[in-house]
Amino acid sequence: MKLPKITLGFVTFALSLNIFAADLTRTEIEQTLKAADKTHVADLRRKDFRGLDLSKLDFRHADLWGADLRDANLNDSDLSNLNLDLTVMTRIHFARANLSNTSIFGVSMMDSDLSDANLSGSRFIANLDKANLKSANLQNANWGADMKNQPMGLMRVSLNGVNLSGANLTNANLNRALMKRVDLTNANLTNADLTMADLSNAKLDNANFNGANLNGTKFGFVKDKSVFKGALNLNTAVFEE
Repeated sequence: MKLPKITLGFVTFALSLNIFAADLTRTEIEQTLKAADKTHVADLRRKDFRGLDLSKLDFRHADLWGADLRDANLNDSDLSNLNLDLTVMTRIHFARANLSNTSIFGVSMMDSDLSDANLSGSRFIANLDKANLKSANLQNANWGADMKNQPMGLMRVSLNGVNLSGANLTNANLNRALMKRVDLTNANLTNADLTMADLSNAKLDNANFNGANLNGTKFGFVKDKSVFKGALNLNTAVFEE
């Protein structure tokens, strides 16, 4: 049966009551996950899960590559060690979720909630502008640009306007990251690599930069540089006057 159409100017809209319906219900997803194991993973590739409540589920034996998770609720869910490259995740909810050692590449996660999430050991090259990462765990996270693999030009993580207050970024790799107007209040950046990252107009109150590499790191005007006590290569950092 053909869908009714409404034409406005040069734009044609196909109308259907199910145009935004998810491909599976939460119950169906739970059953699929329950039957999965390491050798027989749940095939959820390219599925449409927009707006679904998927909180507190265990996805460790699932394949979500390319799935549409916009506005979905995955709070308190376990997605550790997954490959979520090219998955659609704008405005996703990952509060308290386990994303340790997870790969997310080429993805928009703008306006998402990752507060208190476990992101330790994860590999992100994504746009997280205006996301909430308050008190998130980014220990040993590798979110830096890979300068040996840039065939399409410089690809790097974008954290502009992100709330990283209270976050643990110990040993995190954030080289060349875009972090304009980021909130790092009370954040722990011990031994973090911020080489050539852009922290223009960042909020740095009580942040810990001990051992952090600030080689070529860009900052806005900083009145009190005592916050950088113990940092490495502070003499090569760039400060706006």
